[in-house]
Formats: sequence, structure tokens, C-alpha cells
Amino acid sequence: MKLFIGSDHRGAVLKQEIIKNLTEDGFLIQDTKLQNSESDDYPDFAFEVGENVINNEEALGILICGNGIGISIAANKVKGIRCARVLNEDDAFKSKNHNGANIIALAGDMSIHKAMEIVNVFISTKPASEERHLNRINKIIKYENRE
Repeated sequence: MKLFIGSDHRGAVLKQEIIKNLTEDGFLIQDTKLQNSESDDYPDFAFEVGENVINNEEALGILICGNGIGISIAANKVKGIRCARVLNEDDAFKSKNHNGANIIALAGDMSIHKAMEIVNVFISTKPASEERHLNRINKIIKYENRE
């Protein structure tokens, strides 16, 4: 599985720690091509990760900004992305298994220990399979496609 990761300047330290941990666990991680600076803008990172996730079958994404909200809003503007801001392992599980999330967004001030617990749950959770969840996800997709 390929994982795409990006963050604005407020999430850069956490991003590097997540990359280090996931690489040690054998995952293929691709960071954004954009460089962090004090004047960077979270939408740029969200759009790049979103496009990469959409263009790589079965890929997942991880985004980080100050509180995880702005970057998740921006990511959800990329057609086909379902990004959830997550605060704990239960959010990570349900976002993927119930809501079909393909990207999660984290707060930059989260501890690496907590972030890795969340990321590991998100990665290991199976996609939605129950009919009720699939029906809801398909409604979102149809609406997004203007069907």
C-alpha cells in the first residue's frame, strides 16, 4: 500500500516523525513535493496529496496542519477524496470502515505516540463492507458526480 503525506509548517515536525515510523515499519511513503516555509498554505498540500491518492489505486493519505480542520476541508475539494479530521483511534476506524475515508487529517501538536496509534488503526482498518455503510458512501459519490 502506498501512503501519501503532507503538512503545512505547523505539522512539519509531526510529519517527519510519522514518515520515520512508517518507513521503519516497511511502508512506502511519499511526501509532497512542496517545501515547508512559514508562509506556506495548507490547501496546496491538501490538493497535492488528494490528487496523488485519487491517481493511485488503494492509496491512502495523511495530512497535518495546525488543528487538522483546514487541511481536511481543502482535501475534500478534490473530487473523490473523503478526508476526515480524526482525534482518536475510534475516529480513525469509523472514518475508513463506516465513511470510506481515504485520507485522515491530524493536528500538528498531537504527540507522535497518539498520531501513530491513529495512523496504524487507519491503515489496518478494512474499507467499508456493510451494505448500510456502502449505501451512504455511494450517495456521497453520486452527489459529488452530480448523478
